[in-house]
Amino acid sequence: MLDLEFIRKNPEAVRKAIRDKGDSVDLDSVLKMDKERREVITRLDKLRNERKKSSEEIARLKKDKKDAEALIRQMKSVGDEISALETKSQEIEKSFTEAISFIPNIPAQDVPVGRGADDNLEVRHWGERRKYDFTPLPHWELGQKLGILQSETASKLTGSGFIFLSGQGARLERALINFMIDLHTKKHGYREIVTPYLVNRASMFTTGQLPKLEGDMYQTSEDGLFLIPTAEVPLTNIWRDEVIPEEKLPLYYVAGTACFRREAGSYGKDTRGIVRVHQFNKVEMVKFTHPDTSFDELEKLVNNAEEVLQALGLEYRVMKLCTGEMSFSSAKTYDIEAWAPGLDRYLEVSSCGNFTDFQARRGNIRFKARDGKNRFAHTLNGSGVALPRTLICLLETYQQKDGSIVIPEALRPYMDGAEKIS
Repeated sequence: MLDLEFIRKNPEAVRKAIRDKGDSVDLDSVLKMDKERREVITRLDKLRNERKKSSEEIARLKKDKKDAEALIRQMKSVGDEISALETKSQEIEKSFTEAISFIPNIPAQDVPVGRGADDNLEVRHWGERRKYDFTPLPHWELGQKLGILQSETASKLTGSGFIFLSGQGARLERALINFMIDLHTKKHGYREIVTPYLVNRASMFTTGQLPKLEGDMYQTSEDGLFLIPTAEVPLTNIWRDEVIPEEKLPLYYVAGTACFRREAGSYGKDTRGIVRVHQFNKVEMVKFTHPDTSFDELEKLVNNAEEVLQALGLEYRVMKLCTGEMSFSSAKTYDIEAWAPGLDRYLEVSSCGNFTDFQARRGNIRFKARDGKNRFAHTLNGSGVALPRTLICLLETYQQKDGSIVIPEALRPYMDGAEKIS
């Protein structure tokens, strides 16, 4: 959520952010609502002060055995107006809070303005593209031939858009998760967390999924809890309504969780294989940082995710997202895309973003500065990295002519030293 004072003083900057991110918030309506709520609050304060003074005067008149009926009647009228204004104030405040929560974060100055993927900027590339003396197969054919990916079983159990890995396929995914968590905890300094997979509405509001993206979320009907779309949600909410001592910053957390997304806006896309699914595993990194260092921390975050792909020997590129491709809450985002030879295209396997104080304001996440004042922290998160797309790239990159898959050396200790899946 943006600072309200910033919105009032910089409406054109906010309008530009709304346009550049492709949103359609009526800022004039929001500002009009803000003016109305302030007028109501001012009037309420004046009437409450008047009632307090009159109550004291009534008490004095009664003590002096003087007639206070006229003043009592006047105060009844004031009380009725206060009651009506309190109801109006609650209604306006509710509508205003909802309206302001749809205003997106302001993009950083170096974020390119654009509408779609063609406007993203490639900032670097890593790795050499492997040459094959055969036509590389897509992952669904490899998985079926090896008996490790069974889409029909997943469809029977649940429906389309779900994954069923078995045998060495399941072992490979588990090896990937364990490898990534070990790398981030032992080398990069993250603290491992096991989080709930269900969170409440306040948690989803903090990270920006609600109210804007509610239709993309899975929700339980009886208690209103949401299945997490990413571990970003529970990890970021660790410090909701809390104050972090400044000397503890930056704080690094990592978690490997299942993630659940309806993918409501992607009907008909990537229907074959496991590129786009409703449930997937992901290792997520979250940072709480001082505002002065958050953009430096973003670069480190991206490097942490890149190191996973480098260790796996996967070709990738890092893309700086344009305004129209960034998430609602992000001020600056890099996507890391790995090459999938069987699909003959890049797949996004990580998205790393700096949310500045946007999420912190929504979740009241503060730190106590050395001057004793409480300030909003900056939050960052990034995939470190996401499955199953990394699994896809690995299977397709390391496939052999005989249909077997070479296991990258970094993963072999997690697979009892196995060198191949065949």
